[in-house]
Amino acid sequence: MLYSFVSSMLDIPLESISEIKITNPELPPETVSGKFSRLDLNMKVDDRLVNVEIQVKNDNDYRDRTLFYWAKLYSSELKSGEDYSELKQTITINIINFNMFGGNNYHTEVAAMIKGTNEVFSDKFSIHFFELKKVGKKPDPNNSRELWLQFINADSEEEFDMIDRTNVPIMQKAVHVIYDMSEDTKIREIARLREKALHDEASALKCAKDEGRAEGLAEGEAKERSKTIERMKALGMTDEQIKAIYFG
Repeated sequence: MLYSFVSSMLDIPLESISEIKITNPELPPETVSGKFSRLDLNMKVDDRLVNVEIQVKNDNDYRDRTLFYWAKLYSSELKSGEDYSELKQTITINIINFNMFGGNNYHTEVAAMIKGTNEVFSDKFSIHFFELKKVGKKPDPNNSRELWLQFINADSEEEFDMIDRTNVPIMQKAVHVIYDMSEDTKIREIARLREKALHDEASALKCAKDEGRAEGLAEGEAKERSKTIERMKALGMTDEQIKAIYFG
């Protein structure tokens, strides 16, 4: 999937990519818990250095920070004594959840050009911005770049289903990975609720015995059980599954 994503974002033939190596596999904790504000991924794509960043928050210094990260990545692999010609083409892909440029185009590429002639100064400099708020909602099976952006931007089952129904194999695979992750989360939550139900009942029973009030047991147990059952139903569990947890 990563090969397809990079191919689509950089508009290069998929078959031309022989190797992708992630150089920062240990992502910072802030990027993998809850609603991340930033995800930063460094890769080697054949002989190119590529950074992919997903940014939710619009910081005032974002342009300067992007230039700084590009420069840092550009110079990162030049070893002492090596010729400057060894510097690699360095590309940053910024997927941002806010508008940065005028117009309706969601893609903007920043290149090093010579004023007046528009001659390319160096093809080793390239910064791409993809503005998610300008991306349409209707999936086009013939536009792989837009499909990936819609996938990243999707926040409901309906939107994932729309992407799935394009019948584009790689996008269907990506959607199913999300669904499988969600199912794993659901299974863990059901297991947690079952454990909670057992603890709640044991606690209510002990409390009632300690206080010598049978009515306390009935009331406390009923409240906790009612809350847990409502949570289980919200997760899509059937009455039979709930009965199995309590009485199975």
